[in-house]
Amino acid sequence: MKAFSIEQVTWSEAEPRLREVRAAVFMAEQGVPAELEWDGLDPMCVHFLALCAKGEAVGTARLTSDGHVGRMAVRAPWRGRGVGRSLMEAVLAAARRRGMRCVVLNAQVHAQGFYLRFGFTPEGGEFLDAGIPHLRMTRRL
Repeated sequence: MKAFSIEQVTWSEAEPRLREVRAAVFMAEQGVPAELEWDGLDPMCVHFLALCAKGEAVGTARLTSDGHVGRMAVRAPWRGRGVGRSLMEAVLAAARRRGMRCVVLNAQVHAQGFYLRFGFTPEGGEFLDAGIPHLRMTRRL
């Protein structure tokens, strides 16, 4: 049995839990300003929440209606335990169910290898987002 589960959720039903993980990872760990993290798109996105066996939120990801994968975050103690992989599998399955032919994401450069393993391909050069080097990556479905 896995030590965690993945749920597809809406912003309205899971906002506090989604915010908790993203604030811990992006804002506290990486220094992303609140005005960049809370971009106003969340109510229109499909969200994924990783929950540990105790029911605590340990990871998140979101998918926009136009196929952008984003806000992929896993709390530090849960990294390297398959949470990110399970979140990405859930996002890709949801994109396929919605008939999307391609998904795109802006990967933090240090995480490029993770996305390459899922068949994402880099496009263009590095750019800064919230002061962090990123690469645009795409994947055909």
